[in-house]
Amino acid sequence: MIPHTIEELDHIRRECRSMVTKRAIASGGTTLIPLPGADIFADVGILMQLLPDINAKFGLSERELSGMDTETKSMVYGLITSVGSKLIGRVITREIILHLLQKIGLRIATKQAARLVPLLGQGLAAALGFTAMRMIGNRHIDECYEVARRLMEQRSAADNAAEWTVSQTLPEPLPAGRVIPLLPVGAERRTKLTPGQEGPISSAAPRTI
Repeated sequence: MIPHTIEELDHIRRECRSMVTKRAIASGGTTLIPLPGADIFADVGILMQLLPDINAKFGLSERELSGMDTETKSMVYGLITSVGSKLIGRVITREIILHLLQKIGLRIATKQAARLVPLLGQGLAAALGFTAMRMIGNRHIDECYEVARRLMEQRSAADNAAEWTVSQTLPEPLPAGRVIPLLPVGAERRTKLTPGQEGPISSAAPRTI
């Protein structure tokens, strides 16, 4: 469920960043596996769990978006496009993760090369793995945060506009031909008396005798 207040949104962002840091540490630790490419496969597995978890935290998973009404869904997808995300509201597949890792290919290549350097190389590779994982995770958090924040603002603006419209609605006009009497028939109305005048003035016309 998408948060309704900035306080909720900030709390979720802190939770997600903590989660990213823990997964990034795990990514750095995979450099100790003495198998070529093992750390890359481990990173793919970590991201395939991490990114959907972040989506779900912000109420922006593919399942949650599919359950929204058409108007809200269209609004959310428009916001996702505006922030340039390819990961929000989608099923995260291995192909998507591999494409994402290709964008940081230089870091990955450096990470692999660094492993060939004894002792110092493994530490450098671990640092690169940690940095790359954190960068991907935190960027995704920022994009989810921005989409949720903008959606919150648009909903608030729409609610305020609806309330204003209701408050400005005029009463329904009277049916044609209907007359509301201002005074009962035969009632006397009083007018402002000038000096020397006394008593009420009858609203009825004078009768001829």
